[in-house]
Order: sequence, then C-alpha cells, then structure tokens
Amino acid sequence: MAQEISVMLYGLGAIGSFYAFILSRPERVNLTVVARSSYEAVKKDGLHIRSANHGDHIVHPAKVVKTPAEANQTYDYIVCAHKAINQEAAAQQLAPAVEEGNTCIVIMQNGVGNEDPFRDAFPKSVILSGVVWVGASHNTPGIVDHWKSENTEIGIFPNPQLDAALEQAKLDEFTSLLREGKTPFSVEENIQIQRWSKVIWNCAWNALTTLTMLDTHSWLKSSANSMPMTRKLMQEVVDVARACDVPIESEIIDELIDKILAMQPIGSSMQTDCKMGRHMEVEIILGTPVRKGKELGVSTPILEVLYTLLLAIDTRMEPN
Repeated sequence: MAQEISVMLYGLGAIGSFYAFILSRPERVNLTVVARSSYEAVKKDGLHIRSANHGDHIVHPAKVVKTPAEANQTYDYIVCAHKAINQEAAAQQLAPAVEEGNTCIVIMQNGVGNEDPFRDAFPKSVILSGVVWVGASHNTPGIVDHWKSENTEIGIFPNPQLDAALEQAKLDEFTSLLREGKTPFSVEENIQIQRWSKVIWNCAWNALTTLTMLDTHSWLKSSANSMPMTRKLMQEVVDVARACDVPIESEIIDELIDKILAMQPIGSSMQTDCKMGRHMEVEIILGTPVRKGKELGVSTPILEVLYTLLLAIDTRMEPN
C-alpha cells in the first residue's frame, strides 16, 4: 500500500474547493481543509463539486477545521488557495501546521511576489508555485460549480539553501497527485514567466471589469479607446516583467487579446469580490508591478491610475 500523504488545503473558496476535490481523489491522500464561511456546511454535508469536466461529486475531507492550529498536526503539503490579501498573516496562521524541512508550501494564487512572505517565514521549506487557469464559482456554502476552463502551470520557486534534488522530488510527488486527480497540468522550468503572464491578464481584465462593472467584451466595445488602452496597459506590465529579468515578449499581448475574444464574455474574480463587498487582491495583482516599476525606472502611468482607483474602492470593503 502506498505511503499516506497528508495535505492541508488552506482557503476553501471556488478555486480552493476545486483543488480540494482534485486532491481528494488519490487514495493515498489524507486531506484536511481549512474553511471559514463554508465551515458548517462542509463539516455537515461535505463539499459538493458540480463540474462540467468531472461530473458531480461530494468530498468528505478527513478533517474540516477553521484554523490550521485546530488541525493539531503538521503536513507534507499545504496548498494555499486563499485570496492573496495578506500573505504575511497567512504564513503566520500556517506556522503550526508546518514542519520545516518536510512541509512543502504550494501556492495556487493570482499575482506576483506571492512566494516571498512564505520564503521569509519558512526558509527550509520547499515552495512550489502554481498558476491557475480554472473557472469556478462559489455562491452557496459547500457547493462549487466548475466550468470547462481547467489547467494548472506549476514549477519550483528555487531556494539556493535547499538541495535541488529535494525540490524536484517534492515537485514530482505533488504533480503525481494532480495526475491521479485527473486534472491537466504542465511543469514549467521558470514558473515566473507563467506567473507574470497571468498577471498581465489579471491587471487588464480584473482591473477594467471591476472599475467599469462591464464584462470583458462590453469593455472592449465600449469606445474606440478601450482596445488601445488595454494594449498599452498590458505593455506596461510586460515592460516591468522584462525589467525583473522575466523573459516575456510583447507578442503575448496579441495572444491574450485573442484568447479573451475567443471566450464568452466574462467578469472577473475581483469584480465579484467588489460586488460582494469583499476586500480585493489589489496589491498582489497591481501593487507589486507598480512598485517594481518604480524601483526599476519603468514608466507605468495607466497601471498606476488603475491601482490608485482600486485602492480607493477597496477602502469600502469588508474583510474576506
């Protein structure tokens, strides 16, 4: 019998619930989920996933807890799928569940710079960084609807202080769980390329759909200026990424525009958070590129305006 692997899923929103389902499928996984608003529903009835790709399933985790400390154990893997609002506070919350040298932190979030607070908090832990292209909604506690969109890009966040063979072994083991969970993924040699590519996407669509309360297609059709402005915004983020030594070419702008036009009109997770009166991922998506741009002398006038406006809107929001 295969050795049991303990996994904690931290953040049971739409994306976290999807990965909880995927990671519940391998028989060797002992799964704990950390839930807040859906705690009572999942504790009582399990986690109901209605997936366009996988069908209907109800997941009964081994443990359902409100905080990592409540689990009263450490884990082989901690998967972070919470909103990236305060990474430092999240790392502090996770500390009771981390056994440095054994626990691997897996980050499944939007944004750039996500890994640094976890590196600071757990310098001896392997960190895997994932870029999520999964469409899902979580409107009822304990019930998640997953659409067709489904892909994960994952790689190592290198730590010069750790044995590269250990990092590779953790990556290989975790991706074997994704494989057994029957979800598509790709292993990336430099995951920062994919992470910055996704933040180019998010800076555009999250910011613009939230500020206008339009869907993507309605925004692009709203005036003769909307498409050129979107492209200029994306180029600013490309320029910052390149200044950070992330090798992204401007051609990605055409790819991302073509991708959005080929999709049905959509809003964004940030727009949903705004409508629901919840704090938004402004800092991790827009704030980091703005700060990096200033540090490295890269001009980002459109990005700075959107960031400033979204910060103002975010002051009205309640904690998640």
